[in-house]
Amino acid sequence: MLEPGVLTLAATPIGNPLDASVRLMRALEQADLIAAEDTRRLARLVGALEVETTGRILSYHEHNEAERTSVLLDALAAGDRVLIVTDAGMPVVSDPGFRAVRAAADAGVRVTVIPGPSAVLTALAASGIAPDRFTFEGFPPRREGRRTSALEPLAGEQRTMVFFESPRRTAATLASMAEAFGPQRPAALARELTKTYEEIVRGTLGELAERARETEVLGEVVIVVSGAEPVAASAEDLVEQVLARVAAGERLKDVTKDVAKAHDGISASELYDLALSRKR
Repeated sequence: MLEPGVLTLAATPIGNPLDASVRLMRALEQADLIAAEDTRRLARLVGALEVETTGRILSYHEHNEAERTSVLLDALAAGDRVLIVTDAGMPVVSDPGFRAVRAAADAGVRVTVIPGPSAVLTALAASGIAPDRFTFEGFPPRREGRRTSALEPLAGEQRTMVFFESPRRTAATLASMAEAFGPQRPAALARELTKTYEEIVRGTLGELAERARETEVLGEVVIVVSGAEPVAASAEDLVEQVLARVAAGERLKDVTKDVAKAHDGISASELYDLALSRKR
């Protein structure tokens, strides 16, 4: 049951309305004020779920989020049960809601979440790419130059990376990724998740980029990219670290043992001899 004066964020289905939780359905029925990213999509969802809303419905999207957050805060202060929903998935994550959460927290208003469908986790689970450590990078910049500048620093990222993208820009983005991360980097393209025409395409970035150039990409897209392989350090890479610690007062013999222990394939004696030659 929704509590008066509490801001509730609710995840909505990312495609299939049957993924809606019972808590979401009850929240839609009980809310005094529903802030929706797109009121027309909300109406379609409510119809598909066969629930009846009795509260006020307010349009709340990226273009009016700043000005309408105060409306939500006023409603919360009056004891209303306020619910935020977006077109699909969890509010705040690449969707409106952050300003309201921040404002509510600053005002001492309790914030709670109704969990549910996630395009990020759905794509990650189906990708066949290691999910144990991952980073969500959202939408890459639209312009090619800015996109390249944003992707290049991620080339050495060892965690799996998850991106959202528009179908219109998917081919260009995959080409940029192939250039920044290398065409042989494993990746997966997931589109229309949980919908009738759901598709998961796995391959290298080069293969996915070529496929996107030749075949029109339709529907909402999530791109999952494997992290970079770790690069083994050499004694040459580590000797400056050793010398810096020696300069700070540690014994050379102790430092070389410590550093070698932390790096497979590096011997303490090799580091010791190299450090001595550098000191001379």
